[in-house]
Amino acid sequence: MNQRTLALIAVSVATLIYGLTFTIAKDVMPTYIKPYAFISLRVIGGTTIFWLLGLFIKQQKIEKEDYKKILLASFFGVGLNMLTFFKGLSITTPISASVMMVMSPIMVLLFSSILTRKAIGKQRIIGVFVGLAGTILLITYGSSATGTATNSNWGNFLVFVNAASYGMYLVLAKNLINKYHPVVFVKWLYLFGLIFVIPFGYSELKEVVWLEIPANIYWNIGFVMIFTSCVTYLCNLYGLSRLKPTTVSVFIYLQPVIASIYALIVGSDSLNLVKISATLLIFFGVYLVTKQVKKPIK
Repeated sequence: MNQRTLALIAVSVATLIYGLTFTIAKDVMPTYIKPYAFISLRVIGGTTIFWLLGLFIKQQKIEKEDYKKILLASFFGVGLNMLTFFKGLSITTPISASVMMVMSPIMVLLFSSILTRKAIGKQRIIGVFVGLAGTILLITYGSSATGTATNSNWGNFLVFVNAASYGMYLVLAKNLINKYHPVVFVKWLYLFGLIFVIPFGYSELKEVVWLEIPANIYWNIGFVMIFTSCVTYLCNLYGLSRLKPTTVSVFIYLQPVIASIYALIVGSDSLNLVKISATLLIFFGVYLVTKQVKKPIK
């Protein structure tokens, strides 16, 4: 088996884990553990694992000026990103949340354009507006008939903020990832992230009644802490080292498919016309944004 095939398998595994996480994490929140407490557990687990892995990696000294950059990347990539995602997921449905995540490539384009002051182009501007139209439709009318969503509109908006935050993180982290070993970078990213999430999760962590949590829910918690927080990151890093970034980014479009199939199988969500329409709009918007524009031949 060649390295490209292994890289494709690694990225596929990461995508599968992300797709399952929407429903697996939803089963935990907010019945057994509230979202901010769950995020605190996830970041504590990720920080511990990556700092332990760091012991086996050649030490790299972080430049002073880069600590501020990592801190800012951590705010968007761990703090705001994870807090809004889990809070949003706890009050909306897995399918709606997974569809919102597809907005990330659009937000990456927007933030990159703003920070580099580079023109987007007419086709991509149309794509941004089409994608945002689908987002507004899902936020405003994407309520589900299932009992798993307590406030779909607010939940969908929070997941949209999460997608935007993650898009900003990707833009900010691009140069840092190239400069430092991935494990060295991410261990500091998670450590700074812990500073952001603990103030939100501390009081909710104290409310958890651990003895009343069923065994299967402990498996869900472990899945998120180990697989969603760590395995996915390592799989994507391996994929990026062997594949083009554009190839890896295509896999994000499979997340709503996996999340929807799994959510429908276990009965934690349902489809309706609004969700289907919003999904088509968002996917078409992303297609226009990511499609290469052919330059006219002079």
